[in-house]
Amino acid sequence: MSDTTAKTIWIIAGETSGDGYGASLAKELRAQSPSVVLRGMGGVKMREAGVETFVDSTELGIIGIWEAIKHIFFFMRLLKEVAKRASEERPDTVVLIDYPGFNLQLAKRLHKLGIRVVWYVSPQVWAWRTGRIWKLAKYCERMLCIFPFEPECYAPTTLKAEFVGHPLFGILKPYRELPIQRQDDLVLLLPGSRRQELQRLMPAFLDAARRLHQDHPQLRFEFALPRPAILDYAKELVSQNPLPVDMPEFTWSCGSTRERMRAGSCAIAASGTVTVEAAMLGLPVVVAYKINGFSWWIGKKLVKINTITIANLVCKRTVFEEDLQDDCTGEKLAESLEKILPTGTRRQEVLAGMDEFTKQLGAAGDVSQNVARIVLEG
Repeated sequence: MSDTTAKTIWIIAGETSGDGYGASLAKELRAQSPSVVLRGMGGVKMREAGVETFVDSTELGIIGIWEAIKHIFFFMRLLKEVAKRASEERPDTVVLIDYPGFNLQLAKRLHKLGIRVVWYVSPQVWAWRTGRIWKLAKYCERMLCIFPFEPECYAPTTLKAEFVGHPLFGILKPYRELPIQRQDDLVLLLPGSRRQELQRLMPAFLDAARRLHQDHPQLRFEFALPRPAILDYAKELVSQNPLPVDMPEFTWSCGSTRERMRAGSCAIAASGTVTVEAAMLGLPVVVAYKINGFSWWIGKKLVKINTITIANLVCKRTVFEEDLQDDCTGEKLAESLEKILPTGTRRQEVLAGMDEFTKQLGAAGDVSQNVARIVLEG
């Protein structure tokens, strides 16, 4: 694509996964249009990719309805500030990456300002709050979906929705090409990237490791965390209470989760993007999820699907077992993990499911190229 007039593109990402997707998109935008001006809301990866971030989103990940309510005034102020900046700077296009609680309100304000909005990573309208489909159709020009079943959700509207592929397919390609050197005795513990997740999940993860070690004393356990601040917080949580005397030794790693996923034999993982990464990197996992009781009760009333794991939705069967909320205990997690050990009864079934899942998500080709082309069209 030849440069005529330099465009200003904003990329708005509010969570760790969105920061990674935004970084990949930024690199491709620069490749297709070297003079493009990139600004927005993001974290370390987007800044490293050349995006000038006027909001640091590193710690903006909030899970659960009650948690969102507690932070509502902060997000209202942030929304007002970003909208005001948009009004003053008039970017050519704003790319909103996931983060629907905040981004849907921002899309409304951008639409009123007459600023082009491209939404990248569809909200989970297939799971809950289907009424948002009509708001998205009103406020957005394009909806870029990362799962093949999503465009159909927007068929009743005039919104142009398309499957562009999953950003992780390209991001993880270098890791998938690494030689697999799985260590049969290494079990990874992936409790997430948010403090709230660690608070709720780490006790169950530790108890699961203790129980599994009783029957498999050769196993080694490793907590893999995404960044130093979360690693320090995890260690702080462990230090607050004495560990049982029969607790196996475990190690820590930081910032190398994807490499470790190619080395581990299996894992327990917090629900979320990390389970998609695990599937693409061939690591069998058990999915764990636990939130505030009120948020869980409300969610059960609203959610219209019987699984929260994307691999299960795409393959339309159970690829990864889930231990959620009251079932998210050390006992349950240990039982589920037992089945996916190298000699486990579900191991081959899970391996086949992960392979099918990865092929489906990569069918659209290079997602960053697809998205950058659409963004620069406007």
